[in-house]
Amino acid sequence: MRVNVLVDSYGWIEYFTNGTLADKYQRYIINATKHTHFTPTIVLYEVYKLVKREFDEKLALEACARIKAYTTTVPIDEELALAAADLGTKYRLSMADAMIIASAERHSARVVTSDEHLGKLKGVELIQQTLRFLLGIR
Repeated sequence: MRVNVLVDSYGWIEYFTNGTLADKYQRYIINATKHTHFTPTIVLYEVYKLVKREFDEKLALEACARIKAYTTTVPIDEELALAAADLGTKYRLSMADAMIIASAERHSARVVTSDEHLGKLKGVELIQQTLRFLLGIR
């Protein structure tokens, strides 16, 4: 059975910056295909912004290029915006998180994240943060 996957910003950033959770995200990323993996444009924004700020532009551009090459980008359109607004209201989500959940629902994809507030939602697989991560040790 094919399972569609949406790795959120947290996972991509951990993977591309060799964070403490990179190995846990690797199994969802190394086999990514445009048929099974989906990435909302808001995730590209967050990955580029955070990787550029914390590391450098070259790594940020490489990360986004890899994401775009191996996953299907989910653009924000009117229907997705309204679905995200409904989800944001229902679950008290930020705009970015609501866009991610709405994108996953659109493509029947499981969200893979370490954002604990999303872990309680249906269709979300939570990768637990480690004590090293919480203490900021790499």
